Amino acid sequence: MRPDDDRRPARSVQVAVGVGIVLIATYAPVLTRLVAQWSSDENYSHGFLVIPFALYLAWQRRAQLDLAEARPSALGLALILGSAVAFVAGQLGAELFLTRLSLVGMTAGAIGWMFGTKALRALALPLVFLLFMIPLPALIFNQITLPLQFVASAAGETLIRGAGIPVLREGNVLQLPGGSLEVVQACSGIRSLVSLTMVGVAISCLRGGGRWTTVFSAIAAAPIAIVTNALRIAGTGIASTWIGPAAAEGFFHAFTGIVLFATAVVALVLASRVAESVLDAAERLAARPPVIA
Repeated sequence: MRPDDDRRPARSVQVAVGVGIVLIATYAPVLTRLVAQWSSDENYSHGFLVIPFALYLAWQRRAQLDLAEARPSALGLALILGSAVAFVAGQLGAELFLTRLSLVGMTAGAIGWMFGTKALRALALPLVFLLFMIPLPALIFNQITLPLQFVASAAGETLIRGAGIPVLREGNVLQLPGGSLEVVQACSGIRSLVSLTMVGVAISCLRGGGRWTTVFSAIAAAPIAIVTNALRIAGTGIASTWIGPAAAEGFFHAFTGIVLFATAVVALVLASRVAESVLDAAERLAARPPVIA
């Protein structure tokens, strides 16, 4: 091995550290406001876990990175230029989502430009996972939340009526014998939907699931979150009728939320295992040689 080959990894690390410092310095105001939102907005409190887990996923792929040839990529340069445009546009238009999104794009572009397309492909999943730390624009968030409120209200109404309790729904307000129960934005299920999707992808990655298993886990999070949230609303309505209005708030309300989220995680793990078994069986069946009569 030539001396230059021995020094190449060290040089790559030095370059990566230098570029990382430049990115952090450039995006310091963006990161500061992002962390502030994680701290104040319960819908995105999971953001603190995203970067550490993405780094862990990148560390898992270190063997692939060692084999990747460090050659500048045109794709990386394109990502850098596109992210720079998005950053400037976001700054001029005071659009936080664009500037935050440009951080992920700039990181991906820097990796592609410094270490090549193979390294970028190897780190595709950690980079995509970083998107979980970026809050959705308020317009999109509200467009998702409002339908979820009505779905949760309708499902809760059905379950409460199934328990033999008379209930009348007016929009997202459930009229019960002991009073009214309003399904507010926080009870729409958007919080558990976002968190559960991230948890589903993380669990699939930890279990070594393939690409399609990971995609399935992300998709399956939506119906599971909706069902468990409907159960929570129905449980709150039933408890407030049988026990009293105090059961709809305070410790009981928070405790049922924790229990049902844990239940949703277990259901997501089981669904992921079933999907993995089905995909494995399909691959074995496709690889089986045809039977010649």
